Amino acid sequence: MATIGELLAGAVGRLRASGSESARLDAELLLAHALGVERTAVLAHPERAVAPEPAARFADGVRRREAGEPVAYIRGLKEFHGVAFAVDARALIPRPETEVLVDLALAEVADRLGRAPRGPATPPIAVADVGTGSGAIAVALAIGLRRRGMLAEVAIVATDVAADAAELARENAVAHGVADRVGVAQADLLPAAGSRAGLLVVPERFDVVCANLPYIPGSVVPGLPVAASFEPRAALDGGPDGLAVIRRLLDALSARTALGGVALLEIGSDEGPLLEAAVAERLAGWRARLEPDLAGRPRVAVLAAPA
Repeated sequence: MATIGELLAGAVGRLRASGSESARLDAELLLAHALGVERTAVLAHPERAVAPEPAARFADGVRRREAGEPVAYIRGLKEFHGVAFAVDARALIPRPETEVLVDLALAEVADRLGRAPRGPATPPIAVADVGTGSGAIAVALAIGLRRRGMLAEVAIVATDVAADAAELARENAVAHGVADRVGVAQADLLPAAGSRAGLLVVPERFDVVCANLPYIPGSVVPGLPVAASFEPRAALDGGPDGLAVIRRLLDALSARTALGGVALLEIGSDEGPLLEAAVAERLAGWRARLEPDLAGRPRVAVLAAPA
C-alpha cells in the first residue's frame, strides 16, 4: 500500500501538469476527503499507509480535478465565512471575496437592532438575499446573528431564479439549523409581497437587501479558468457590461426597500463607475459608496435609500 506522502507526491505532479495553480492544496484536500479526515491529519502523517478503498477514491478525485472540475464540487463542500456549505453543480461556489458582504450585512443589522428598544410587537428586521445560490450569504448571516443572540429579531428571505439552486439553499439552511429564520423562495429577484418563503411571509419592503448577482461580462465568461465551466453559466454571465441583472434589481429597489434601507451589491472590481452611474440614473436620492474586499479591490456597492 502506498503512503500518504507517496500518493500526494504523485498527485501533485499530475495536477501541476494539468494546469492547477494550487496543486499541493488540491491534492491535500482531496486525499483528506477520501480518507474522511481533516487536512491537518494528512499533513501530520505522511508515512501512514493508505488502504485500497480510500486510495481509489483519491485517484478518482484526482482524475476529476485533472479534467478541471473544482475541488469544492468533488468534495461536495466549501468553507465560507467559517461555515461548511454543501455545494454542487446546482449553484456557484461561494468565493472568499463575498465574505465582506456578509460582514457588512452583519454590521448593518446589528446597528439597526441597537438603535432603539424593541418591544414584543416590533416587526423583525427584514433582510433579502437575492440570487442566493447555495444560500451562503443568507445562512452565514443567520449563523453570525445567532452567535450574537440577534437572530430571533431578524427574518431573511433568500431567493434564486433557479429552482435547483433554491433547493440547495434550503438544504443548507436546514443543515445549519436556521430554516426558521431563513426562508427560501424560487423567484426572479424579489418575490411578491405576501407570498411564502419557507416558514416566512415575504414583506412589502426590506430593511437590508444583499445580492451577489451575475456580474461578469458575457464576452469574458468563455475565457474564465476551466473550473468555472462546471458552474452554472447563468450565475456568472452579467450581460454585455456585467450589470444587466444588477440594473434590473436597481429598478426594483425603490418599491421594495424601506425608508432608510440599505442594499449591499457585490460587483466586479472595475465596475464601480458603471454601478454609480446606474444608481444615479435609476434611484433618485440614494447614496452610493464602494467597500473593498480583503485584497483592497472595490467589491461591494453600499446603496442607502432616503430616510
